[in-house]
Formats: sequence, C-alpha cells, structure tokens
Amino acid sequence: METKKQNTHQLASEKLIGSVVSIGDDRATVTLTITKEMIVDTYNLSHGSFVFGLADYAAMLAVNEPTVVLGKATSKFIKPVVLNDEVTAIAVISDNSNGKKVIVSVTVKNQKEELVFEGEFVCFVLEKHILED
Repeated sequence: METKKQNTHQLASEKLIGSVVSIGDDRATVTLTITKEMIVDTYNLSHGSFVFGLADYAAMLAVNEPTVVLGKATSKFIKPVVLNDEVTAIAVISDNSNGKKVIVSVTVKNQKEELVFEGEFVCFVLEKHILED
C-alpha cells in the first residue's frame, strides 16, 4: 500500500496517539499499543482518551492538510481496551463536498479484529494555522 507524505501533525507522539501505518487518498490507518501508563485500574482497563486520540489522529491524517483542526466529534465506545492491546484506526473521508468542512468516519479494531470504537469527526481546513496571527 502506497503511503502519501504526512502533511499534518508531524510532531504527534507515537507513544500516546499512535504510529502511522498508511496515508492514502481520503483515508489513513494508524496503530497504537496500550501501555501501562494508559491504564486506570487493577483490571488493566485503558482510559478511553487514548483510543479517541488515536481515532482523531487518523481522521487528521485522512484529511492530511497542514491546517486541519477538529471541530466536532461523535463517538461510540463499543468494547473495552486493555493493557497490551494493539488497536488500529481506519479513517475514511465520507464527505468533502466543500473542501473546508470534511467529515471523516473512523473505526477502531483490536488485534482480534473486534470493533472497539466508531466515530464521526467533523474537521475544518483553515486558511492559516489556528494559532497564527
């Protein structure tokens, strides 16, 4: 699978939100291994923010514009994620009708191919960086 050049979120932490597997036309795949630092209890449950962060990162990479930001997200946590799980997010642009507002659908599966998360991310491609004057 051909991977396009990464044009956004170049300084993102692989440890916290995942490693890029591929970036394609209107899609991206990112994977994350759940580590001890992500665990919240003695059952080895991972905090949901790490799976959400992975999904958000995949959505940003599917858009792959330097000035992309998240405006809104709807999410559904389907199965728990635990220590040492390897979770993979697949993000696919579902609507890019006007070029500035982009809707991305993301699914996250664990290493057993079980669906653990799904969401819709409404992204905006700004004229300039959100923090630029």
